[in-house]
Amino acid sequence: MSGQQHVVVVGATGHVGSFLVPRLVRAGHRVTAVSRGTREPYHDDPAWEQVERVVADREAEAAAGTFGARVAGLRPDAVVDLVCFTLDQARELVEALRPTGAFHAHCGTIWVHGPAAASPLREDDPREPFGPYGTQKAEIEEFLHAETRSGGLRSTVVHPGHISGPGWPVITPLGNLDPDVWEALSSGRELLVPGLGLETVHHVHADDVAQLFGLALARPDVAAGESFHAVSDRALTVRGFARAAAAWWGKEANLRSVTWAEFRAAAGEHAEASWDHLSRSHSASTQKARDLLGYAPGTSLEAVRAAVEAMGLLPRA
Repeated sequence: MSGQQHVVVVGATGHVGSFLVPRLVRAGHRVTAVSRGTREPYHDDPAWEQVERVVADREAEAAAGTFGARVAGLRPDAVVDLVCFTLDQARELVEALRPTGAFHAHCGTIWVHGPAAASPLREDDPREPFGPYGTQKAEIEEFLHAETRSGGLRSTVVHPGHISGPGWPVITPLGNLDPDVWEALSSGRELLVPGLGLETVHHVHADDVAQLFGLALARPDVAAGESFHAVSDRALTVRGFARAAAAWWGKEANLRSVTWAEFRAAAGEHAEASWDHLSRSHSASTQKARDLLGYAPGTSLEAVRAAVEAMGLLPRA
């Protein structure tokens, strides 16, 4: 997009939107932020003073068939949809935007890949998604690219890894949100690791996801019909992640490998999240985004540390 454009961001006060909206304002665009109005952005930025705020219940309005028309009525040059989770929601918005000629950017997930068959994963690798989230996001992606190929609404899809940053809990080295993992690493207490601990998790700072959306919006001619991984420079293994994190507190990670059955018994309610993340064992390539759009992400440890510091578990570096 050249010059000032009107960008509508749906889900604007969430993890990614909190960083994307200020980036777009600073790039010279007029921005309309659409959200449920139930919370403020995750961090303060004076750029929000220049943003028009629209309160909308996406789920209810999409079910009524009115949300797409409401967004199209804002007369955007581009729409970034950060909170679309079903094919019906995607179709309702696309059909409303199709006559406007706007450019559309959708937030997907690296979970569209399912269990990793190769490393690093490329965007066009064969996939076997499982679970409602990854499966539905894959369906949306297929629909959007078919729409672009047919000459309809031009769309791009950005697939984040485990979104991290200040203001919300972060995926731990065990692939869950259990705060006791950080306590064990910070104290040197024993931490049970399912299996060998060689599975990978791929984080990304929310601001790097925002960076990639901004780059895609700046080059719609390149981004249309394409998918891009929004992840850090490299994934981390469970063991490597745990050891690096323990070092933040001047400790050595005290890790003990156990069977998954033993881990489930010990981890309780957090075990399923660990399985969901570690069974996929994702390490995604950023080469396509780097080559086509100039994407330049930070590291996984930088993204995670920012979140851990914001949780008050570490002094800020």
